[in-house]
Amino acid sequence: MLGQTDFKPVTLADRAFFERHYALYPQTHGDNTFTSMVCWNHFMHYQYAYVNENLILSCTAGGVTRLHPPIGPRDPALMREVIRLALEIGDDNKPLILIDPETAKWMKKVDPDLLLVPDLNHFEYVYRALDLAELPGKKYLKIRSQINKFRKKYRHLIEPITPENRKEIVEFLVKWCESKKCEENYTLAHEIEAVSYAIEHLTELPLRGLLIRVGSQVGAISLFERLNANTALIHFEKGLPEYEGIYKVINAETAALLVNEVEYINRESDLGISGLRKAKLRYHPHHMVEVYSLKRQTCFPYII
Repeated sequence: MLGQTDFKPVTLADRAFFERHYALYPQTHGDNTFTSMVCWNHFMHYQYAYVNENLILSCTAGGVTRLHPPIGPRDPALMREVIRLALEIGDDNKPLILIDPETAKWMKKVDPDLLLVPDLNHFEYVYRALDLAELPGKKYLKIRSQINKFRKKYRHLIEPITPENRKEIVEFLVKWCESKKCEENYTLAHEIEAVSYAIEHLTELPLRGLLIRVGSQVGAISLFERLNANTALIHFEKGLPEYEGIYKVINAETAALLVNEVEYINRESDLGISGLRKAKLRYHPHHMVEVYSLKRQTCFPYII
C-alpha cells in the first residue's frame, strides 16, 4: 500500500533520475520540471516516490499536502492508491492536482464518480516562438512601439547569463526586490528566493539565461530551459521598473534566441493574478496547457 514513507525529498542530486524519466515521459507543464521543484523547494517542499515505473510527486505548502498523478505507464491499481493517499493526507479541497487532460479522461474511465475540475489559475500560456520574436501584425503594434521606444532611449547590450556575471545579477535582484517591496509581499518574497537559488546553482541546472545591460548595470534577466522536443519554458523574467518597456524587450530577445530551436514558448501560468493574466493575454497565446484537480466531495468514501 502506497504511503508517505515511500516518498523522499527532491534534491539537486536527483537531476539525472528526473532527466531519464522525463526523456521517456516528456512534460508539458512547467510545475513538474526538476528545475521548478528544486528552485521552489524552500516553499513547496517537493517529494517523490518511484513505484511500478511511475513517478509520483508530492508538494507541501503552508502545511497542506497535495499529490500529482503518476507519471509513467498507465496503472489503474496505482492510480487508485494515489487517489486514496491524496484524500487521506490532503487537508485541501483539491488533494490531487496538475492532472493533464489525457490523464483526466483515463481517470474517469478508472472511476466515473471522480469529480475533476479545471484549475484555471494553473493553466499555462503557450505562444508560437515566431510570434514572440517577430511580433507581427496590428495586434502587436503597441508592443512593437514600446520596444522601439526603449531601444531609442537607452544604450543597452544583450548578454548571456554566465557564472562570470552572476554577482551582478544578485545585485540586480536586490534592486528589483527593493522596487517591488518584496518584504511586504508574501508571493514575491518566495519568488525572489527561487530566482536566487536558480542563479546560485546555474551550472547545476539545465538553465540558460539572457540579461539586458542598460549602461553599466543589469536592467533585466530571463531564465529558461527546454521543456520538451518542441517547447521552451520561461522560468523567470525580471526587469527594473525605471526602464520603461524593458520587460517587452527581454521577452522579445529571449524569443529571438529560441525561435530557431523550438516552435513554442511556455510562459507559465498567471496564478489567478488579474494583472498578470491581462499581460499574458496581450501576447495572444497559441494555446493553453490545461490541468485539472480532483475535488474532494462531501460524501466520497474512497477507500481501496
